[in-house]
Amino acid sequence: MDSNGSRGSGLLTAGGILSIIGGALEVIGGGTMVGLTIANIEVLRLVPPSTYPGIIGSISAGVSIFALGIVAIIGGVSAKRRKIFGLSLAGAICCAMPSSISFGLSLVGVVWATGWLILGILAIIFISLSKREFEAERKGNGI
Repeated sequence: MDSNGSRGSGLLTAGGILSIIGGALEVIGGGTMVGLTIANIEVLRLVPPSTYPGIIGSISAGVSIFALGIVAIIGGVSAKRRKIFGLSLAGAICCAMPSSISFGLSLVGVVWATGWLILGILAIIFISLSKREFEAERKGNGI
């Protein structure tokens, strides 16, 4: 194996791609959550708030997931370009965050949240292990 850091470069690229994929899924999921809530707003008004978090809760959860997805995508792109380590790591962390937002207690929700969490944890690990590449890039650019 080469000693020029090609192994680390692969980890950083993988972490960036995982962050971008997770962010894209978050954007789609958050947008869908908001869209479905708005489309079914009349039906949701009939459901008692004690059994459902309500319209405001669903919209705010969807917007939060959407925003986390945007940060994850930006962080993934930053990781692929080896520009800002903090932003790349924040994007990977945002990739893992929706698993902590309640998806319900259904089996599908638990499986979805677990998959998201694993994707985010792998992105965090890969980007964290590649921190030296960001420093090498800064030194190579004379910063």
